Amino acid sequence: MERKIAIQGIQGSFHHLVAQQYYREDVPVLECMSFAELTKSLVNGNASEGVMAIENSIAGSILPNYALIDENKLQVVGEHYIPIDMNLMVLPGQKLEDIKKVYSHPMALLQCKEFFKQYPHIKLIEDADTAEVARRIAEKESHKIAAVASKAAAKLFGLDILAESIHTKKSNATRFLIISTKKKEPNGDIIDKASLKFELESKRGSLVSVLNILRDFNLDMTKIQSMPIIESPWKYSFFIDVTFDNYEEFLKAVGILEVMTEQLTILGTYKNSLI
Repeated sequence: MERKIAIQGIQGSFHHLVAQQYYREDVPVLECMSFAELTKSLVNGNASEGVMAIENSIAGSILPNYALIDENKLQVVGEHYIPIDMNLMVLPGQKLEDIKKVYSHPMALLQCKEFFKQYPHIKLIEDADTAEVARRIAEKESHKIAAVASKAAAKLFGLDILAESIHTKKSNATRFLIISTKKKEPNGDIIDKASLKFELESKRGSLVSVLNILRDFNLDMTKIQSMPIIESPWKYSFFIDVTFDNYEEFLKAVGILEVMTEQLTILGTYKNSLI
């Protein structure tokens, strides 16, 4: 029996769109209403891989997801970028001036905050998933309530779009990680990107030394994200993404970084999809 791909949200969500693009359009999915539930489904073996949003070009990184990947010892086995198109949708026959409340995922609302400044009478309410709100409006036939979601969700649940592309920056895009409990082995596939996590001693120049190693081994750092270590106040862990042309050079660099850093973890090696 084919294993399912875990997604955050339901069919019609942006996670579902990524699963369809990364795998195939009819890929079976396991709907999860939170990222914690998504990671649990992988750990429990209910899904073979998962799709997880990690950063948006407008709203920035989703910090708790870094912790979920690390704490559950999950592996990043791929990535996928999609343009995000936010749309305001309602039951057919309603007008914008009729809307009193808008529900959507907090990241979606954040990406559309400039649009809603024009309509101070509308109350913005955070919810678990963009598409799930659209489905709920359709099922309950809710009037004076709108959702912010994809055009696919509007079509799937029979809603009218009152305003298209309401996100602040039209170059809006989100990066999604493909995660698994199993490490991705090269096996002849192109492997030219890696996600790493490490801690550093609180001494001057420690981060610069790490960056110098990346430079010396021709690794291009495309992302760096620091997170506080809760049990050690004012100490931080670092999550970085690097791209490279030579896998063996990457492994040599990792060998040196293991000596220079504390608790170095390779969160995953995979193909760079932003080329």
